[in-house]
Amino acid sequence: MERLFGSVTIKINDKIYVKDPQSSDLGKRIIEQSILMINDIGFEGFTFKKLGNQIGSNESSIYRYFENKHKLLLYLTSWYWGWLEYQLVFATNSIADSSEKLKKAIEIVTRPTVEDSAFSHINEVLLNNIVINEYSKSYLTKEIDSENKEGYFVIYKRMIERFNEMISAVDFEYKYPSSLASTILEGSLHQYFLKDHFPTLTDCHEKGDATKYFTDLVFHTLRTKQDG
Repeated sequence: MERLFGSVTIKINDKIYVKDPQSSDLGKRIIEQSILMINDIGFEGFTFKKLGNQIGSNESSIYRYFENKHKLLLYLTSWYWGWLEYQLVFATNSIADSSEKLKKAIEIVTRPTVEDSAFSHINEVLLNNIVINEYSKSYLTKEIDSENKEGYFVIYKRMIERFNEMISAVDFEYKYPSSLASTILEGSLHQYFLKDHFPTLTDCHEKGDATKYFTDLVFHTLRTKQDG
């Protein structure tokens, strides 16, 4: 798996950035340090001026890669969903049984994140924290409809479609596969948020609890029940 990921490039909509940050050492440093800083001080407190000071570069050099910090957040969250999509595809591609494939897919998107050595300039654990805490800020904007038309959220929407197809393969009569799919992806983030900030509002406190919860939820919703 690690060797496979070593040859993978996460493709991001080129309308999100001015210059591909993967194309230079400076661009990779921008991505690396922005993850560290946003995780540390939050998206509201993060600025390109602070980032420039951190990487020892002019603020103007960052604008050569991203128009604004909103576009940078879109890039980071898109990269995260693309990275997660590759894991899901590799992990489920060879599974023939539709129920087992769906169970594995649920596990991939609900399990705790670990660092991936194939992408040395990106800390996936911290990026996961950013997605949990900041992802909604990338689409709760006045520009959401126009940005959606430009394809800014295509990877996330593709993830929903993949789950839609897996859910329908388990129970083709189920009328709400897209709603259930989005519940899995958004709900998983929300359960981790609750665990960290409102622990009395969730039962998912231990490692693996989120996976067990969403597996139970999905297969008790569908006609075909999980084994055991």
